[in-house]
Formats: sequence, C-alpha cells, structure tokens
Amino acid sequence: MSTEEEKIRQLKEERDAVILAHYYVPDEVQAVADYIGDSYGLAKIATTLPQKTICFAGVTFMSESAKILNPDKTVLVPEPMADCPMAHMVEPEDIEAVRGQYEDLAVVCYINSTAEIKKYCDVIVTSSNALKIVSKLPQKNIYFIPDENLGRYIASQLPEKHFIFNEGFCHVHTSITKENVERAKAAHPGLKVLAHPECKADVLAQADYIGSTSGIIKYATESEDQAFLICTELGVLYDLRRKNPGKQFYSVGHRQFCPNMKRITLNKIIKSLETMAPAMEIDAASREKAAAPLKKMLALAE
Repeated sequence: MSTEEEKIRQLKEERDAVILAHYYVPDEVQAVADYIGDSYGLAKIATTLPQKTICFAGVTFMSESAKILNPDKTVLVPEPMADCPMAHMVEPEDIEAVRGQYEDLAVVCYINSTAEIKKYCDVIVTSSNALKIVSKLPQKNIYFIPDENLGRYIASQLPEKHFIFNEGFCHVHTSITKENVERAKAAHPGLKVLAHPECKADVLAQADYIGSTSGIIKYATESEDQAFLICTELGVLYDLRRKNPGKQFYSVGHRQFCPNMKRITLNKIIKSLETMAPAMEIDAASREKAAAPLKKMLALAE
C-alpha cells in the first residue's frame, strides 16, 4: 500500500467517510474508492450508505446529486474545477419555451446537468435507465435535455413518442467518429464494438452493443469473446481489465478521455478529507425542487 493509499485509509476512518468514484477518473483513484460506478449506480448507492461523509471523485454535477439526495451528509468535492461542459448546455429559458409550445409534455433531463436545471424538469434519467423510464412516462411529447445524441438514441427505440431535442453533447463521445470505428475494425477484424449512447448515430450504427458504462463492463465480462473495441471514455478500462484479466480492449480513437475527470488525484482526495472542504452546498429550496425529479428516477428505475 502506497503512502497516499494508507493516508486515505486512515482519513476515511477518522472522518467517517466513504469514497465514490466514477469510472472515468484516473486508475489510482478508482483503486482507493469504496465504490466505483456510473452516474446512476453512484446516485443509488449514495442513498444507502451509513457514513456521514461522502467524498465524490467525479465531476461537480455528481456531487450535487449526492448532496440533493443526502442533505444531512457532508459531500466533499476534491476538485471543484472538475466540471462537465454538457451540464451547462441548456438553460431554464429553453425549458420554459418548449413547455409553452407543447401540451402533454415531459421534460426528461439527463443526470449530466446542473442542480439549477434539475429544478425545472419532470424526471432525471441516466444512460443506463433512460429507455426504461421514458417508456413508462404517460406523456407523448418528450423534451430530452441536455444531450442530443442520447436523446436521439432513446427516440429511435420509442417511435410512439414525439421527441424534442436540445443541442448538447459530450465532447469525449462526439470526438469518436465513424471513420475512427472503421479504421479500428480494419485493424482488429472480427471484434465487437461496444458503444456508449452519447456517441453519434453513425458510430452507434456500427456497434454490436450500445449501453451505459456499467452496461459495457457487464457485457464484456459476461461475453465469451476475448477482445473488444471500446467507444467510450477510456477510464472504463480500469474496471474492464480488473474483471477480465485475460481479455483485450482497444480504443477506437485518440481523444477518448475527459480532462475534467482526470483532474481528480489522490492528493486532492487527501486534502479534502483532511480539511473537510470544499463541501457541496445547495440551499434548501433549490435542493427540494431538484430532489423531486431525482427521486422520481430512483422510483421509476426500480
């Protein structure tokens, strides 16, 4: 055990803390986490933990969601600059404009969004539960925010619904191109392509499996295949290799990393646990409004 790992272990005991880490943070951070997962998995886990302190190794909207669902806990933010650009790609005015145009409308918000935006939405979804949740909604009209690619993928599976899209995107997944996938398939003939639904439609059209980060890991782990092409952020390789030591995983491009996720380091986790700061704060009124669609997600996803 390294000096940093030992220090983190001691601090967790002293602070009654648990570390949650997203699949996209650096390998060494995932290695010290108590739980690693995608946005839905971590949001769900956060509501079940006995510890009084949650140290969230991920981008800021994840810490916000943890605080919204756990108002009485301290939620530490090891790196406040680790933000998600997509979370800011929709405004309250956009939502109000669409509500004014359509009756029988549900505003469906991807969890990759700010607490402020969540206040204006009917239900939150993640890439792992969006299809299930939207299919359960009684409304015919669905305004899907902020990610257009995920929205269009869900729309392709639910032709009975009418979707209105927002022009948001994940820069990591949109950097993966059709040409990237074609070159990777030529270099590694016969390998299945596993893709995240935040990728563009022409990439998804070449995929053998489309699913959330946790879904990709599950598929690769349960498959008898021994090698795969991966179309998502490459932080996922840590858990893929940990669970599948005999299998091979190949990227399809050269930009499959999120610089914001990579801002999280062991030293920043140590500092946040030592100082118990920065801590996520959300005023009670905003928290209550943002909690309603998050809780609806947890209920509908069961």
